[in-house]
This record gives sequence, structure tokens and C-alpha cells, in this order.
Amino acid sequence: MTTSDAQYLARAIKLATANVAAGGGPFGAIVVTADGSVFEGLNRVTANNDPTAHAEVTAIRAAGAGTGTHDLSGAVLYTSCEPCPMCLASSLWARLDRVVFAADRHDAARAGFDDAVFYEYFEKPVAERSLQVTQAAAQDVSATAPFEAWTVAENRVDY
Repeated sequence: MTTSDAQYLARAIKLATANVAAGGGPFGAIVVTADGSVFEGLNRVTANNDPTAHAEVTAIRAAGAGTGTHDLSGAVLYTSCEPCPMCLASSLWARLDRVVFAADRHDAARAGFDDAVFYEYFEKPVAERSLQVTQAAAQDVSATAPFEAWTVAENRVDY
């Protein structure tokens, strides 16, 4: 870990702590792009009634909006706590180069945030998962119609 890694991580922790004082969740994150631009994110789950408004996701959203691109290749995510599976997936979709975190999932569990259940979800056989996800046939339309439209769309932006 570099000195700048430690500095950005400290900033993410301070954001998380300040967010608690402001009535938010104890999570903060920063995306630093390849050119050094910095974008902050706070946990806004309860403030916005949005279960996807984790600090990492809000930082990635801010970086995408601020840079004008969905491809954040070369960027680093600094987060006050180990990312949950949703935040890890968001980091992958954003094409981040690295994720650096402070507290881990066990620290979060001791504070009442037990992400272990979500990590374990993917380890279980499909039939044993708590949320059943099934494929079904749609009525009067092909399931692949959106993909067929996408492959011939001249104005698409690949991602």
C-alpha cells in the first residue's frame, strides 16, 4: 500500500464517520480516477430509502457522472469497509483497477451489518438459496428480442 492509498483510505473512513453524525450509515468511499480526480460517496440507504445506495455505489455513480463515462479503467476505489457482493460487482462493471478497504466484513458484522449472508448466498447450490431466481417464458415476445435489437443498433455504446 502506498502513502496515497493510506491517505485516501483515511479520507473514506472520515467520510463514513461524519455520515454517522449526519444520520447516515457508517460507510464512506472515494473513487480516484487515473488522472487523479476524486469522487466521494456516502451510504444513503436509509436517507434515500434506496437499498442500492451503498457508499461504494454512490462514489462510482459520482465518478461516472463526473467523468462522463461508464468506463472507469485506471481508477481505484477506497472504501471504509470491505465491499459487499453488490459493491464488488459494481466495481467490476465500472472496470476499476483496484479496491482498497479498511474494516473487513467481520468488523461490520459486529456492528450489525452481516454481509456474510450475501457472500454465502453465492456459495450455496441454486436450489438451497434463500432468494429463488428462475427463468420463465414471456407471452407473445421473444426473450432475446432486446439483444437482437442491440446487436443491430447503430447508436449503441458498447460496455
